[in-house]
Parts: sequence; C-alpha cells; structure tokens
Amino acid sequence: MTPKKEDYLKIIFELGGRKKKVSNKQISMSLNVAAGSVTEMVRKLVKEGLVHHEPYGGISLTANGVQIAEELIRRHRLWETFLVTKLNYSLQDVHEDAEVLEHATSGNLMDHLDEFLGHPQRCPHGGVIPDKNGDYEEDSHDILMDVPDGSTVEVDRFIDNHDLLTYLAGVKLKLGERIKVLAHKPFEGPIEIEVEETGEKMGIGYKAAHYIFVK
Repeated sequence: MTPKKEDYLKIIFELGGRKKKVSNKQISMSLNVAAGSVTEMVRKLVKEGLVHHEPYGGISLTANGVQIAEELIRRHRLWETFLVTKLNYSLQDVHEDAEVLEHATSGNLMDHLDEFLGHPQRCPHGGVIPDKNGDYEEDSHDILMDVPDGSTVEVDRFIDNHDLLTYLAGVKLKLGERIKVLAHKPFEGPIEIEVEETGEKMGIGYKAAHYIFVK
C-alpha cells in the first residue's frame, strides 16, 4: 500500500469514518489536496475494499479499512509521542518524521516502544492510541464549529495537520482547556471564544474550528 493511500485511511479514521460518514470536503481540507484528487483516491480505496462510498452520502471505512487504519494510527502516534516527550520535538513539526518511522518499524519494536512510553492512551495532539490488541477509547467527533453560542466545552483533540498545529501554537489554544463559545461571526468569520481559567478571549479561524474536537 502506498503512503498516500495510508494517509487517506488515517485521516478518514481521524475524522470519524469508523462509525460515521465523512465528506470529500473534510478530507480535502484536512490533507490540503484538491477535491478531484480525493474523488480519484476514494474510488481506488473502494475497489480495494477499504472504504464504503455513497454518492452525496459520504465515506466510511470498511472492517478491513478500520483494521489497517488502527495499526497505522498506533505506529504513527506512538512515534509522535516519543519524539515530543523524549526528543522535545514541537508538536507542529513531528508529523513528517513520525511518518517515516512508522513505515520502518517492526511490530516487535512497536511493542517495546509502547512499553517504554508507559502504554500511552493519547498522542500529543489528543488522538487515541490503539493498544496492541486494537482496543482504545472512542474519540470525540464533536467539532468546535458546531458548538452553539453560550456553550462551554473542553478542548479534546486536534487533527494531525501541520498548518493547523502551527496555527494553534500561535493562538496558544491547549488541549484540556475549558472554553466558552461567545459568537460565530458571519460570512465564515472566526469563532469567538473565552478560556474559562484565564478569561482570555480569542478568535479561532473558520477552517481551524472544523478540526478542533471538543467534549
């Protein structure tokens, strides 16, 4: 399987494609690729029995697609955890090297890395890490964009996207923070929020708010 196909399976998993339908637009925005490229790749993945696709209804992973995605996610996120916690990588710069390492790692090495790290359940950007048996707690798939004005939620995880993580490092929004949604600005404007602990107010971009998951 090519790395590009693996990237698609991973992002469909991240967006909730294990249990719900994911749109072409979501995949396109998350991977920074053209909509036509997504359509072409999804067609290939359908042929290989890795995803289901209903025209105008969205994309989800098959049982085989889920199994492959879980293994890829486990490898990738364990390496991300190692690079951030042990080698002091910045979160936004860890993805590419984790991508290389995940493809050059045996199952035996992954088990030892998992043990060395203390069997982490979450990676540095909040995503679940399946254990060696494929067990894990289900991710939240509620996005900041859909939170009604006046509601308070907790920041749960971020999509593993370099541009998004660089942006979030700039605005200093952190995992675990409780935030109140003040207003959705019109015409795809920012989402105005207030951090509960500090009272700091900030605007989160329209696109970014689609890839910040809350609970």
